[in-house]
Amino acid sequence: MPQADSPLDSSLPETARPPDPPETIPVVSAPPPPPSSQPEGGASVSADPELPPVPPPPPPRSSLPPVRVATAAPDEVLVPTGMGAAKSIRWRDEMPKLDQRDKQRGTETAVPAGETSEHDEEASTEEIIKRSAPPWLISTVFHLVVLLVLALISTPAGTSLGHLMLEIGSSEGTDDVALAEFSIESSDISMTASELVTELESEVDIASIFDDINDADTNDLSAVPIGVGPAVDIAAPMFNGRSGAMKQMLLSLYGGTSQTQDAVEMGLEWLQRNQQSDGHWSMHGPYSDGAIAENKPAATAMALLAFLGDGNTHERGRYAKNVERGIKFLAKQQNRSGFMATQARGHEQAYAQAQATIVLCELYGMTEDSWLREKAQLAIEYAQDAQSPEGGWRYYPQGDSDTSVTGWFVMALESALSAGLDVDRNVLYKVEGYLDAAQELNGAVYAYQPRGRISSAMTAEGLLCRQYLGWPRNHPRMIEGIDILWDKYPFSIRRRDVYYWYYATQVLHHFGGEPWKRWNNRMRSELPAAQEKKGAERGSWDPQLDEYNGSGRLYTTCLSLYCLEVYYRHMPLYADWANKKADD
Repeated sequence: MPQADSPLDSSLPETARPPDPPETIPVVSAPPPPPSSQPEGGASVSADPELPPVPPPPPPRSSLPPVRVATAAPDEVLVPTGMGAAKSIRWRDEMPKLDQRDKQRGTETAVPAGETSEHDEEASTEEIIKRSAPPWLISTVFHLVVLLVLALISTPAGTSLGHLMLEIGSSEGTDDVALAEFSIESSDISMTASELVTELESEVDIASIFDDINDADTNDLSAVPIGVGPAVDIAAPMFNGRSGAMKQMLLSLYGGTSQTQDAVEMGLEWLQRNQQSDGHWSMHGPYSDGAIAENKPAATAMALLAFLGDGNTHERGRYAKNVERGIKFLAKQQNRSGFMATQARGHEQAYAQAQATIVLCELYGMTEDSWLREKAQLAIEYAQDAQSPEGGWRYYPQGDSDTSVTGWFVMALESALSAGLDVDRNVLYKVEGYLDAAQELNGAVYAYQPRGRISSAMTAEGLLCRQYLGWPRNHPRMIEGIDILWDKYPFSIRRRDVYYWYYATQVLHHFGGEPWKRWNNRMRSELPAAQEKKGAERGSWDPQLDEYNGSGRLYTTCLSLYCLEVYYRHMPLYADWANKKADD
């Protein structure tokens, strides 16, 4: 319950009910035109799954000036993966040309054609490594070794972890040069991380590899600006933690458990059982407690996001066939303008379109499958064209804006950036203008629309947008907003609001520290405990007690799965995560 002395007592509602939906709009091949007016007066009930309440007559605006983005503290490492995050830099296939010393060496120790001197046989591997490995690649290899070691020591091991081989050389041709080979036996697991890394350094002989690296050509490795806010040189693509050793490491670092992973697996099995023959999912059923309104594009997109979040694509993973059928259904919905939500009704089209766009961008980013690029790019161009003059998005293209729909489109654009698609940066700059209008307390809290009532869900969603758009972790309003969310709205299964949980879990995970630990300690135990454990609905979450129970069982289940996948679903935006200790 809210505290009596809280500055938000008079404005934050105890419950939030979505407004009545507009009349059903006939299915057309393009988005319907903007409505002529909006309803007046108080809030009413709606079938919209994510729609917060329409605000009452606007209260006076705060007189506090808007907060501008602060710069990061000198000692703080910021690693956002938001705006401007490009595809992972790839090394070139060609070998560097021989330098002057190579030429001199060739003239001093000439060997007849077709013969090899004893000295050359001994030094060939070392020389090839020196000439083919620029500094950034050596650093990547070394840090990969460290990450693999951390993942291995945090994962249950059998009697032996076998042999680990790293190879480096030209990607073309038949000659591969082994950089190092080392084995990690079960007896080594008792060593500390630092001791094990030291041992690896001695076996790999890192020092010898770094000889003469100043001769390597690195002129093409310029810094990549990240985000609207402070630029960061390099950032990992946001989808890189969803599988393999990285997934296991992130689970360990951020507090995932076998219980959370079991719950995710049961939830994905439930989604698999409820996919329809043509590849789509339904908001209505065939399961119990379906939604009031049907929305096949949104249901399909939400189910696919759950599969993608756990590392499945149409090319790999236990649920690859389900993803393949689902993405084919979505792709068939897209028209020439990029619109995919003609089977949704009225204002629900905007949510479905944004969610489907995220799916296309994520799947392309995870696979680089060429047939997806054009479709994902077309969906992004539709999103950019649909932006409101206010800077956000709402029900109809170029109409007004609300924080709820805007958050989904921001994530679509950020996913596109991380996947290497073309995004107009001015679109995201305009979003900041909308958020400035929808904020209160200088940006610590947010309303559904400008001059409206602030709420927990909109505050979490607004803060997540700020994180991706460049606010540093130590921004004063970010810290204040995080404190407000935990103090007034901690995770509690007795007060179910899965839409709020979805955004708050992401914001707090990126923020990290004590707020995330407190939230996660409850979420990772209470949310799996509320999952259905038997019967036809095993693996799903009952929507009856949720704030938006009219949205149905699939909606509640998918958002719950996103929360339990949060440890690895998106790479953390802040902190030097690669150097975190496993026991943090």
